Amino acid sequence: MKLVLVLLLMAAVLVSCTVSLPVDCSEIHSSSPTREYTIYPTGLTSAVQVHCDMESLGGGWTVFQRRLDGTVNFYRAWDQYRSGFGKADGEYWLGLENIHQITRQRRYELLVDMEDFEGNKVFARYSSFFVEAEPHGYTLRVSGFTDGGAGNALAGHNGMKFSTFDKDQDTWPKNCARSFLGAFWYAACHAANPNGVYRWGDDTALFAVGVEWKQWKGHNYSLKAISMKIRPVQ
Repeated sequence: MKLVLVLLLMAAVLVSCTVSLPVDCSEIHSSSPTREYTIYPTGLTSAVQVHCDMESLGGGWTVFQRRLDGTVNFYRAWDQYRSGFGKADGEYWLGLENIHQITRQRRYELLVDMEDFEGNKVFARYSSFFVEAEPHGYTLRVSGFTDGGAGNALAGHNGMKFSTFDKDQDTWPKNCARSFLGAFWYAACHAANPNGVYRWGDDTALFAVGVEWKQWKGHNYSLKAISMKIRPVQ
């Protein structure tokens, strides 16, 4: 019996060493459909569910931010933005630590897809995307912009630390996250606010608090949908 247990244990260890666990959606079979999958950013104990976009521009995109319908509250504290929240089959944020762990392993590109309430769709693409470690404030490094009609709203966010209402790391004298009801790599303050309050299109009641991409729709239009996704540069 002991010999059997030892052999079973050895077999389990062998399997864990030989089975390749996907770090991101690009490591899931290319013929797989767009849906939710489990990835492992740092190995066997780091399993997390994500939405994989297997269609856009060749597929293989790991979605780390997704707004669809306003069902999830994105005005959250630092700890939740660090670890992630929501569900992969709906609205969610993958978590800053997961994003860092994925992007530190090799070079990634970023695709931001968005849609307004009239059904118009545009995108912004960046050839380089990286999030630094927590001791560095999860600083954003993004460059290599290609315009898909959206405009370059992330230019002023490059090099910024991530801020939430309870952890102010922006360059503004006040707190951008508190003032604009979101959480992001704010400067002083934003041209992009994808984690802002979900509203319905053109709304001037409160300035710049919605789900916004200024270079496309301005500060008073809250988008119907936006998703931020990454994949390794081939």
